[in-house]
Amino acid sequence: MSESKLADRFLDAAIALLRRIRDEESGAIAAAGTAVADTVAAGGRLFAFGAGHSSLAAQDVVYRAGGFAVMNLLAVPGAVGVDVVPAPLGSALERVEGLATAVLDAGPATAGDLLVIVSLSGRNALPVEMALHARALGLTVIGVTSVAYAAETESRHRTGTFLKDHCDVVLDSGIAVGDAELTADGIGTPFAPASTVVTSALMQAMMATAAGVLAERGIEPPLLRSGNVDGGPEWNVRIMDENRDRIFYRH
Repeated sequence: MSESKLADRFLDAAIALLRRIRDEESGAIAAAGTAVADTVAAGGRLFAFGAGHSSLAAQDVVYRAGGFAVMNLLAVPGAVGVDVVPAPLGSALERVEGLATAVLDAGPATAGDLLVIVSLSGRNALPVEMALHARALGLTVIGVTSVAYAAETESRHRTGTFLKDHCDVVLDSGIAVGDAELTADGIGTPFAPASTVVTSALMQAMMATAAGVLAERGIEPPLLRSGNVDGGPEWNVRIMDENRDRIFYRH
């Protein structure tokens, strides 16, 4: 087996998926970016949520160079990444109803804010309930998910619905059920997931669109600079001070 051939196959698969979202999701990306810009222009706050590995894409747009200073991570204890031990507990928490409602009710998000929910399958109770309750509270909800799961799997929420059913805008990653791009002789299961690559690209495309929409309206996007370039720290102090009431990761 050629290891380099497998690497090439994975990269080719990832590139094909990126081309698909560029060609097929441009309208949804534009709508999501405009919704983000509308929220920022109106003085609202931005939040991103993801459980398990879906949290990686959510974290990718929070407090980073070139990103919006007003994007905050909405964290559910025990469900962010694989930081909980034992790790399978995080997966179990995604199926617990009532958890998302409690987190939203205790958190800072309120009517007029925007929440991006990242969930590859969109089938578990946590993301479905998160979207349902967020909209009930008056938030705009953007879902980043694979619509294929709704056609090929069953919901784990009591309503029988998926994340995609409770969003103002849906960004479809197009990831196949199972999230593994490769098969090979001698390897007994599909491998090489690409969901993080594609989902992060969707998130960054959405935020890039939002920055452009704000600039077209004559509004400076509240963007952070790298702290490792000259003038970056000073720039960030100004941006964060100007938006202190919309930033929650400083406290």
